Amino acid sequence: MSDTSNETPTDPPADPPAEKATRCGFVSVLGAPNAGKSTLVNRLVGSKVTIVSPKVQTTRMRVRGIAIKDETQIIYTDTPGIFTPKRRLDRAMVDAAWGGASDGDVIAVLVDAKRGVDRDVERIIEGLEMHSSPTALVLNKVDGLKREVLLALSETLNGMARFDSTFMISALNGSGVDDLERYFYGLMAPGPWLFPEDEISDLPQRLFAAELTREKAYFVLHQEIPYALTVETESWEEFKNGSVRIEQNLTVARDSQKGIVLGKGGQMIKRIRAEAQEELAEILGRPVHLFVRVRVREKWAEDPSHFRDWGLRYDA
Repeated sequence: MSDTSNETPTDPPADPPAEKATRCGFVSVLGAPNAGKSTLVNRLVGSKVTIVSPKVQTTRMRVRGIAIKDETQIIYTDTPGIFTPKRRLDRAMVDAAWGGASDGDVIAVLVDAKRGVDRDVERIIEGLEMHSSPTALVLNKVDGLKREVLLALSETLNGMARFDSTFMISALNGSGVDDLERYFYGLMAPGPWLFPEDEISDLPQRLFAAELTREKAYFVLHQEIPYALTVETESWEEFKNGSVRIEQNLTVARDSQKGIVLGKGGQMIKRIRAEAQEELAEILGRPVHLFVRVRVREKWAEDPSHFRDWGLRYDA
């Protein structure tokens, strides 16, 4: 038997560091048209994932933006504005908005504080009765409004529905958004992340590119034709040098609208194309060669294929 009395005991191997528990959940952002939902979602995600425009009913489909802080991942759902539907596309958009609410672990009801309570807001509050998720009242566009006006509006809305918390923010300049964000993160339940760490949206690039061109058209065209045009990405070709060639169709319902989109000497469509190309190149981080054709299809808004592309129910 050997003498081991002078040997130094070997320490047991250290346990590997414990992985921190992750959290994940969905926040659905609801509101009337032009309440600032897309602006808020883009700010919360920290990147542009959904288009914005001063025209009402710009958002036609649910768009998910993904944000991560520490061990928590939040999927924010930007929804179409809720209003009184008149056409098939209207009904499908409102249906998609309420579908987004059903998916939410938390619901944020965004109200334009300058506009106050109107029929659209009343309709949203009535619809909340069907949902049991924690719900926050978010008064947006509060900059420039007196405190007593905001408190009165908050009291009125809290008297109309059971809100778990109330926030006053400006999605445009970021005022108050940090407090709202902390509220959302605090409500996320333990669970695995649902999207890769480097993903910020579930929107396919081809569809996002089409939406971005539509956004530029809305900004450039001052006529009220939001439902009279749509944009589709016809082809997407990538090259070895990293650049991409994108061909799109911008569709309107009437010849007179085509003339508006083209502009004198084609100046309008050239400007739309140039602005969309510039921002796409910035977002994608590579050269973009964008080509946009304008065409007329009288009943494009009745085409079921568009509804499928947007994730909308045709018979909503």
